[in-house]
Amino acid sequence: MTDRFLGEACPVELQDAGERLSVDELRARQLAGLQATVRTAYENVPHYRAALDGVGFVPDELKSLADLSRLPFTSKHDLRENYPFGMFAVPRTDVVRVHASSGTTGRPTVVGYTRADIDNWADLIARSIRAAGGRAGDVCHVAYGYGLFTGGLGAHYGAERLGCTVVPVSGGMTERQVDLIRDFGAQIIMVTPSYFLAIMDEMIARGIDPRETSLRVGIFGAEPWTEQMRTEVESRTGMHAVDIYGLSEVMGPGVAQECVETKDGLHIWEDHFYPEIIDPVTGEVLPDGSEGELVFTTLTKEAFPVLRYRTRDLTRLLPGTARPGMRRMEKITGRTDDLMIIRGVNVFPTQIEELILTVEGLTPHYLCTLTRPNRLDELTVQVEAAPGLTDHSPAANALTHLIKRRIGITARVEILQPHALERSLGKAKRINDQRNR
Repeated sequence: MTDRFLGEACPVELQDAGERLSVDELRARQLAGLQATVRTAYENVPHYRAALDGVGFVPDELKSLADLSRLPFTSKHDLRENYPFGMFAVPRTDVVRVHASSGTTGRPTVVGYTRADIDNWADLIARSIRAAGGRAGDVCHVAYGYGLFTGGLGAHYGAERLGCTVVPVSGGMTERQVDLIRDFGAQIIMVTPSYFLAIMDEMIARGIDPRETSLRVGIFGAEPWTEQMRTEVESRTGMHAVDIYGLSEVMGPGVAQECVETKDGLHIWEDHFYPEIIDPVTGEVLPDGSEGELVFTTLTKEAFPVLRYRTRDLTRLLPGTARPGMRRMEKITGRTDDLMIIRGVNVFPTQIEELILTVEGLTPHYLCTLTRPNRLDELTVQVEAAPGLTDHSPAANALTHLIKRRIGITARVEILQPHALERSLGKAKRINDQRNR
């Protein structure tokens, strides 16, 4: 595709010296950061002192990066058990901001930031936006949620640090989102991919061609999305669609970023975060190139250092390309807690999405509903038709056949009218599990 912004050359303009580190320089910095982090956590966080004492490990024994595998993992359960401030490594009076999860499945997880943490976070988001193709002077429309969620404020301060003009819209009020994109001339939008679909739908409903807006780059995060989704967005808008990764327990958005010149996975900012891939069942560390669960250890966090945090995200580590010193992670294929096991077959919502986007007349708005009639699991895929599709049977039959052939399960497919499914203002709900109700 060579029209509009997709045809423009993407010069490699690095944001800071950290991106220029050689592999040897990076590994030396990682070891120093890891040694300091482990010592800080051991001396200041009772949970980590007890955890390391439990495996007979003291900070002085950490002599190489390989020694990290001797440390125990940190889980979301550990964070909840130490609610609210038990995992902080500095006095609460040194914490200038807290963020927290929603707590919908239990106690919320609370994270804290010192002034230096906030500055580092802004620097890394600025680095990420620049890697995505954003530049100082661009208008950056932030449609991530503000408040306790890390997305909105993280994107906001990073865009300001880069020198962008920030439009802090947050989520919701989709009509107003479209008005502001059009009126303010935004070149960058930072938003969940599912909510951007809703914004595009609103544009089309109002007779606005998404390809005629000023948008040049979409930085999409907070939920898994597929290469097929990228193709869908780029073909309908003519802009670049790139992935950003983060999680509040480690920092927030800006842990890893896809570079616009390659779009081949997300380069991890390894000068601040050390990644591992483990077998999600055994906990064994796997070699680069193997698919497994992503684990992170922070290297520069002051208020809330984390050691070997299990993200539950599934991916693999690959050599760096656009940033050769930094390893890439593949786009997240799913989460261990999003896995649907249907009659012995492992299925992720992203696999369903990939197939939906190959069927003409279907849109990326879908929901997977799990039921258990007669003690057997069944999957129903509800997916919205594109405007103008009147005969739903061919599309339903095509998707049913693809799911059976590519994934190996029999699913019931229901084609819905446009806008039948509830739109998400943040992370999309893809699974409706009714089996235990």
